[in-house]
Amino acid sequence: MWFKQLCVFQLDADWTLPPAALETLLAQRPLAPCPASSPEITGWVPPADDGVLVQSLGKHLLIALGWETRLLPSGVVNDAAADKAEAFEQQRGFKPGRKLMKEIKEQVAAELLPRAFTRRTALRAWIDPDAKRIVVDTGTASKAEVLIEHLRDALGTLPVVPWTVDSSPAVTMTNWLMAGQAPGQFFIDDACELSGSDDTRSVVRYVRHELLPAQLKRHVDEGLRATQLALTWDGQLAFTLTEPLVIKKVKFLEADNEDADRVDNAQIAFEADFALMTGTLGKVLDALHAALS
Repeated sequence: MWFKQLCVFQLDADWTLPPAALETLLAQRPLAPCPASSPEITGWVPPADDGVLVQSLGKHLLIALGWETRLLPSGVVNDAAADKAEAFEQQRGFKPGRKLMKEIKEQVAAELLPRAFTRRTALRAWIDPDAKRIVVDTGTASKAEVLIEHLRDALGTLPVVPWTVDSSPAVTMTNWLMAGQAPGQFFIDDACELSGSDDTRSVVRYVRHELLPAQLKRHVDEGLRATQLALTWDGQLAFTLTEPLVIKKVKFLEADNEDADRVDNAQIAFEADFALMTGTLGKVLDALHAALS
C-alpha cells in the first residue's frame, strides 16, 4: 500500500466529516461496469481488500478512485478504417478525403468499442485532517485533479488548493546544490535535473553521480536551475523533489527490512503499513514545507 508518488493538496477548511459519513457518500458513486458505448467510467472502489470504501486509522483516511477503461488500440482502429477506406475507393473511384477519413475512424471506433476488453485501475488518496492535507498517489497533477473533482462532487464542496510554498522550489533546490547540502534531516542524493528557462530549454541530468557544487556551478552560471533533486530524509525515505512540488520515486528505505517480520493477519499488516506510511510521510511533508518556505 506504500505510496510511490505524492501530489499534495492543502485544505482551506477543517475536515470534519467522520469516516462513516464519508463511506456513505462515496457508496452513492461506486465504480460500475463500463457501458458498451463508453471508453471509460470512474467511481469509488475499496482501497484495501475488505470491501470498505474508507479505511481509517486514528484521524487518517484512505480512499481510492477506480477506472474501468475499454482497451481499443489505435492500430486496430487504423487497420479497420483502412479496410473501409479501400472499400470506399473501390465503390466510388476515389480515396476519401481527410474529413471523411476522420468520420470513418470515428465510426469504426464506435463499432469496435463494445467488443473491446476492459481493464480496471485505481488511484488512492490519503486524507490527513490534522495537517489539512490530501495526498494523492500519483506523479501526474492532472490525474490527481480528477480524483479531487470526484471527491468534490461526492461531498458537494471541497475547498482545496495545490500545495504551495513561499519561495521558488527551483531556486531553493539550486541553492542547496550550490551549498552542497540540504537543511535539517534532508541529504542530497545522487541525481538531479537542471533546466534552462530560455528558448533553448536546455536540460542537464545527473543520474547515479556525485553532485559536486564545483561541477554544477557552470550550469547554474549559464542560467540553468534545479527542477528535480533526489533527496533522502533521516535515512528512512528516498524521493525526488520536483519544481511543481510533486514528489516522485518515493521509497521507504526500511520497508524491505520489515517484510521478514510481517504478520499473517492481513488487516493488522495493512494497519501497520498505513501507520508507518502516514507517520513518516507526515513528518517529511512538514519538514519539506518548512525547508522550502
